Amino acid sequence: MNSKQINKFFARLQAQNPNPQTELNYSSNFELLVSVILSAQATDKSVNKATMPLFKVAKSAADFLSLGEDGLRAYIKTIGLYNNKARNIIKTCAILVEKYDGKVPNQRVQLEALPGVGRKTANVILNTAFGEATIAVDTHIFRLSNRSGLAAGKNVVEVEKNLLANIAKKYQQNAHHWLILHGRYTCTARKPKCDQCVVADLCEYEKV
Repeated sequence: MNSKQINKFFARLQAQNPNPQTELNYSSNFELLVSVILSAQATDKSVNKATMPLFKVAKSAADFLSLGEDGLRAYIKTIGLYNNKARNIIKTCAILVEKYDGKVPNQRVQLEALPGVGRKTANVILNTAFGEATIAVDTHIFRLSNRSGLAAGKNVVEVEKNLLANIAKKYQQNAHHWLILHGRYTCTARKPKCDQCVVADLCEYEKV
């Protein structure tokens, strides 16, 4: 796609969904961080189901430390990789309490130093919690970007850099959510719903 087509692409996604939001349920930056860590290789729906009772008994890093690793496991055992996630979340909570007064830092380097937080998770936090124009490239965005011709790349970092280079500034803040939702519900992996797609005429995907 050229820049004119990319602008049309996002103008249509914006018209369809002017204020896109994450599908994770949370009421603080800390709860968002926990939810995003839990969402690795898991659906938002499964994470929300686990965190609904969890966040009623533990709302802060200090609360999670009081709950402990075993206590946390009991709430998240329905989520994949829950043992590792529980271990990482408790370690992260200890760092938050010790270094950041229990608050979630707003710098990439600090975020990526937390156990269980990689570049993708840091990008979600920077974008959703702190309003930065970052794009967390998950499987949906990676597939959609390559398939459509929006921003081709061999790996997630390459796609992320190409997206930020190709997308106009006015769309960058919400691009992350638009692309995830479009990839999750319309540009699906096995059978994309091209007949329901508002950007189908701009897409370079060869329909079979």
